[in-house]
Amino acid sequence: MNIEIKNILAIRPRESGDAKLEKTDVYIQGNKIAAIGKAPEGFAAEKTIDGTDRILTPGLINCHTHSYMSFMRNVADDLAFMDWLFGRVDPIEQKMTDEDAYWGACLAILEMMKSGTSCFNDMQMNICQTTKAVKESGMRAVICRGLVGSGNDEAGQSRLHQAYEERDAFADCDRLSFRLGPHAPYTCDEAFLRIVAEEAKKNGMGIHMHLSESRTEIENCRKDYGCSPIELAERTGLFELPFIAAHCVQIDDKDMDILKKHDVSVVTNPASNMKLGNGFAPVPEMLKRGINVCVGTDGAASNNSLNLIHEMSLLALIHKGTHLDPQCVSAEEVFRMATVNGAKALGLEAEIGAIEVGKKADLAIFKQKCPSMWPRNNPVAAFSYSANGSECESMIIDGEVTMENGKVLTMDEERILFETEKIMERIGR
Repeated sequence: MNIEIKNILAIRPRESGDAKLEKTDVYIQGNKIAAIGKAPEGFAAEKTIDGTDRILTPGLINCHTHSYMSFMRNVADDLAFMDWLFGRVDPIEQKMTDEDAYWGACLAILEMMKSGTSCFNDMQMNICQTTKAVKESGMRAVICRGLVGSGNDEAGQSRLHQAYEERDAFADCDRLSFRLGPHAPYTCDEAFLRIVAEEAKKNGMGIHMHLSESRTEIENCRKDYGCSPIELAERTGLFELPFIAAHCVQIDDKDMDILKKHDVSVVTNPASNMKLGNGFAPVPEMLKRGINVCVGTDGAASNNSLNLIHEMSLLALIHKGTHLDPQCVSAEEVFRMATVNGAKALGLEAEIGAIEVGKKADLAIFKQKCPSMWPRNNPVAAFSYSANGSECESMIIDGEVTMENGKVLTMDEERILFETEKIMERIGR
């Protein structure tokens, strides 16, 4: 479809330097941005969107989620990390069906889309369920089958084959890409991590893994392997691949030097890390080293929101408080983390993350004429300091309008709410 967006304020983040704000027109042909400012020759709009008093941003990129867990929102709160994971979440997961995972992913996508997210990086355990929800909804995602294993055990090998099976089953959907997702150093032993690294190299796949999330993880890793989780990932060969490290809360200077050396992208998840009492990732220190830092929500069982605008606000604020420095993480840096940096982490920087001619038309339209965004003083700062996500009015993903005037066009919201409520009635609250 040929779409023109007229008279809109576009925020065009760049990898370095200030974001560019421009009142302009944007033209979409097929799934790409065809022109900015002036219509391409011979362009005939099939749909026109009035951008008056609205802001156009790249679709936001949530770089660490567990979308299937969205129906576990508000059922495992105020618990220590290991009690939360093994005492409350794992028993619920054991009762889940594949259909439960599908509806959980649908609920997650609904929430993300309604608050401006167009792409997410997901670690899941029920193959072909989140992927099915993504394909149907028009969303974009990177899917990682969560891997747990010990050496060359049968269970670990089975999960690896499932990851390949899922990748092959959805090869026809270019909004989906795939990585391997070894869960964490406490669920994958060193021998299995080496196997995953070799498999990823053989199959041309990147890695998405939880690393250095809690003090308990650090203590146990040092006890079992004599090193930090970051050092373990390096020595098993995982960092020789495109690598996304979720959390990196409990890391030191040596760990950060390793991350920079291997060009590892780090996803900070401030709400989840605070809620589980794991602490604060050293984001200012990582930024100073030139580490690519992006932002994620984690799953709804630990956040309990998948609203990336809320996460951006926390990210811009908490480090100012912990470092006693109001300039240590700026609103513009946060905006880049949620757009440009996220795209780079996913290996999609040539396709998404910025409003540029030739890139995929993954765009979010936010109302500006509303109390939380008014007066129109600094639109970039608004996303960190005053917006709440409800300002998102419309979404275009891969050139298709997936949400218009607050209504998601590609999903049945009432059915999703009904099905996820039914899941918890069956499983038990």
